[in-house]
Amino acid sequence: MTDPNDPSAPLPASLRQARPEHARLAAAIAAHDIAYHGEDAPTISDADYDALRRRLVALETAFPGLATPTGPGATVGAKPSEKFASIRHAVPMLSLGNVFADADVAEFDARVRRFLGLAPDAPLAITAEPKIDGLSCSLRYEGGRLVQAATRGDGFAGEDVTANVRTVASIPNDLRGEDVPAVLEVRGEVFMTKPDFAALNARQAEAGRPPFANPRNAAAGSLRQLDPAVTAARPLQFFAYAWGEHSGLPAATQFDMIAAFARFGLPTNPLTALCHSAAELLDRYRAIEAQRAALPYDIDGVVYKVDDLKLQERLGFVSRAPRWAVAHKFPAERATTTLLGIDIQVGRTGSLTPVAKLAPVTVGGVVVENATLHNEDEIARKDVRVGDTVQVQRAGDVIPQIVAVVAELRPPEAVPFRFPDTCPACGSAAVREVDEKTGEADVVRRCTGGLVCPAQAVERLRHFASRNAFDIEGLGDKQIALFYAEGLIRTPSDIFALEERDATGLTRLANRDGFGATSVRNLFSAIAARRRIALNRFLFALGIRRVGETNSKRLARHFGTIEAVRAAARAAAEPDGEGRAELHAIDGLGDTVAEALADFFAEPHNEEEVDRLLAAITVEPMEVAAAASPISGKTIVFTGSLERMTRDEAKARAEALGAKVSGSVSKKTDIVVAGPGAGSKEKKARELGLDVISEDHWMALASGEAPQSSRDEATVEPGQDPDGD
Repeated sequence: MTDPNDPSAPLPASLRQARPEHARLAAAIAAHDIAYHGEDAPTISDADYDALRRRLVALETAFPGLATPTGPGATVGAKPSEKFASIRHAVPMLSLGNVFADADVAEFDARVRRFLGLAPDAPLAITAEPKIDGLSCSLRYEGGRLVQAATRGDGFAGEDVTANVRTVASIPNDLRGEDVPAVLEVRGEVFMTKPDFAALNARQAEAGRPPFANPRNAAAGSLRQLDPAVTAARPLQFFAYAWGEHSGLPAATQFDMIAAFARFGLPTNPLTALCHSAAELLDRYRAIEAQRAALPYDIDGVVYKVDDLKLQERLGFVSRAPRWAVAHKFPAERATTTLLGIDIQVGRTGSLTPVAKLAPVTVGGVVVENATLHNEDEIARKDVRVGDTVQVQRAGDVIPQIVAVVAELRPPEAVPFRFPDTCPACGSAAVREVDEKTGEADVVRRCTGGLVCPAQAVERLRHFASRNAFDIEGLGDKQIALFYAEGLIRTPSDIFALEERDATGLTRLANRDGFGATSVRNLFSAIAARRRIALNRFLFALGIRRVGETNSKRLARHFGTIEAVRAAARAAAEPDGEGRAELHAIDGLGDTVAEALADFFAEPHNEEEVDRLLAAITVEPMEVAAAASPISGKTIVFTGSLERMTRDEAKARAEALGAKVSGSVSKKTDIVVAGPGAGSKEKKARELGLDVISEDHWMALASGEAPQSSRDEATVEPGQDPDGD
């Protein structure tokens, strides 16, 4: 069976096997992002985190219907802390995709060339720079003077740390040079050197305070201090390597921009180099890796970036990361410890997940005590037993991955672990669903208790009130667990009846321990503020399996209303019906989501709960960022060969402008862009009387230079459509 943290492990054999693993990975990634970026208290190692994302990408590549490019598995950072004022980034601060093997680097180079339509031997310069293990920070200079500094936060808004940044000696308050732009947001990494970290922990010990786990945590905690004087006393450093909003750039390449930063007086990394092939990138990677231990600061890999800024602009972004850059991570560190026990945790969807309890062990300066074991097949595959000596690996923080069992050290009393067949939370049967077509058992064992299982009920309520769903301030994990235990909230609709029931209850919330009149009033106000919610957030809040943030947005953008979504879900119950076909036509969706929607709304209890919710709240259309675009809200189909841009570029451009890209033509299609070789799609579009336009007209339309309609003006050559028309 597969190991989701093992990059070499085989993928599930079927979509049904892949679905639960994908859902678990997405939920885990979202939780770890909050712990790492929002709380400076990671609960998983860099190695495990990278492996989770890598596994997610592998699953989505093998089973495209699972793809969630902007869902929980594709978020950046975490919501800014309320301790600081919030600063909205004019240009989002996104993250990087990761690669781990030499072949991945060659594929990155090839993928860039394919997207741009470059030949394998065409010149393509790429920079290579050390990946600093610190805290991302954006510095805004106006007229050459530092006016604002912010953390990355969730990528769209960060924390205002201007006063703290002014105390960092290596960050200039004023830039020098005649070509400094009037407005320039400089982005880079705040970090702490290894010697300074050791000295800081020595001072912590002398003062009787706990030491920091590693330089990254120390740097992050130091920069995010409410008192700038504390930050000033901490030895922080900074490297500049990117930019956000600007009034004009002084260079046309990544490498020359770094040189410009140095001229302006900003600290830059001297190990940054310009390469011209995948082989050169790997040589540079190995050269930097060889220096890793001797460097005065922590690095965890090498970042590659396409050098030409115009090519960067063409490549653009996908999900949480740019297409023109990638991080090549270093191998993880390893240690040996004892497996003390295996706990079983019950997730929101009823999945039973085994967690290894380890004898505390220090790996790379950090103490680790827990590791996920993924599922019962994984335990059996590695033959992990309580009492075993196990090898663990990490790359920077807390929870490790169990790599292998040291069989020769196994105690004679160790016996194979027996995975429970009942739920530890409610005692209901825990089963592995079997695919009727393949006869294969699901990799995850699930509780059948459903609504009677407290573990599932509480987790579903937490999900409903979470940041990316209803985002109800003051209704956190502790409050939900308490309200559920006392019978105040058992279903999501109960949340909106809480104030009314409290007014007639014998024991008022304000009189309970831990509550007061002000906190209760604030809670009721927060609930009232969420009685109007966007459709995409409402769909995500329902917790439908395989319908994360991305698919919720796709459904909301396509159908517009909750009534239309419900009608489509009911129609999708027939696998070969028109309703299922309509869902398939939505770009990025497929049978996976159609089946999940049909199953959810086919359950009477779910329909009844949705009815109760709709009686208490108003669901509004999703906000579309590109509302001003002439093609916003339009459904577009691309067919035939495109000559001025690749198909990926065209699709990305359309979606960026708020359009919906479909893979098939129907009466709901608004525009068909037909290039040479268009086949059945172009023919069907004409039969339906749809707008069929050329690539040139599409380019003008996308730039706002052409009217929306130009019926039948496309001229295409007969032949086979590359899409398979």
